[in-house]
Amino acid sequence: MGNAEGAAALEMTLAGGTFEFESGAMVALTGADFEAGIPMWTAVWVKPGEQVRCGHARSGARCYLCVNGGIEAPLVLGSASTHLLTGLGGFEGRALRRGDVLAVGRGQRTTTAGWRRMAPPHSRAIRVTSPASADPLCNTAWEVQADSDRMGLRLRGQALDGHTGHMLTEGVPLGAVQVPPDGQPIILFVEHQTTGGYPKIANVISADFHAVGQLRPRDQVRFEQVSIDAALTLLEAQEEWLHSLV
Repeated sequence: MGNAEGAAALEMTLAGGTFEFESGAMVALTGADFEAGIPMWTAVWVKPGEQVRCGHARSGARCYLCVNGGIEAPLVLGSASTHLLTGLGGFEGRALRRGDVLAVGRGQRTTTAGWRRMAPPHSRAIRVTSPASADPLCNTAWEVQADSDRMGLRLRGQALDGHTGHMLTEGVPLGAVQVPPDGQPIILFVEHQTTGGYPKIANVISADFHAVGQLRPRDQVRFEQVSIDAALTLLEAQEEWLHSLV
């Protein structure tokens, strides 16, 4: 869209909505593959009064409606994101409702000429780093549970023995794989707590955070252990791919 890196977009989870534009705008739908009235991963010019309709997800969990100029929203702690649990950020700190009117920022006029339809590269497995062998985690197929949310994704499979119990509370990073007493791992995600007292047996690499964000209930998940050096190489390759789009 030619926007600044922190420009706000609309996030839709599993199901979308209908959006009418009072004035013309350049838009794009990215993320999960949704039923939509416009093609995915393609810049499209929307005429004044025209509607963009987004149905249900065909694959993946989250779709993003991006607009040239970005969605105008007040920044809270430097972010335009919405935190529903505390009612902070975004549009009045809540999910959007029928009839809401959002302002669009002033963007540079652009054209679809030369734009490419590209989805992000994706690995079949979620890759993790671990200070020790992560074989028990990587040799098991896991299913995402319905009680997962933006704080953490709960997985179900063969219980992990020898990693359960409690420990001294310490800081936890994004993507940490915790193992509570029932032996069923949890991937800590974008709204995770700042500290925790469960063993952490692995951590999802930064280059695969986007893949974790597209998991939905009943999805099957497998993990693959990689080295720190490999994780950094994969992140560098992803950053190069992103910069190649602009």
